[in-house]
Amino acid sequence: QVQLVESGGGLVQAGGSLSLSCAASGDTSNRYGLGWFRQAPGKEREFVAGISWSGGSTVYADSVKGRFTISRNKNTVTLQMNSLKPEDTAVYYCAADLAPFRIVVVTTEDEYDYWGQGTQVTVSS
Repeated sequence: QVQLVESGGGLVQAGGSLSLSCAASGDTSNRYGLGWFRQAPGKEREFVAGISWSGGSTVYADSVKGRFTISRNKNTVTLQMNSLKPEDTAVYYCAADLAPFRIVVVTTEDEYDYWGQGTQVTVSS
């Protein structure tokens, strides 16, 4: 079992930056992929970015490419968000894909096994 705790959310002006972190505990094998999703008010949860267990593969949603960067250090995953826009406002969730040694990054919710509680990101215009 894996527990995920997100941190780093907050309020920022458009064009600003925020860094989100997610610490995973319970399974320290680090053999699992990690991803970030977000859910804006009135919208479905959507994939933002993901990274493979080795860190060798990353995938981004088109809406954040070139602005967001995902990275990991063992069991901690970070999402660096630059050039933030009001439409990035959402609750951001960290998720773990426990399929061991999966090379590809999965982008659908049902592929992820554990979820954090979420952290609010608000971008003002």
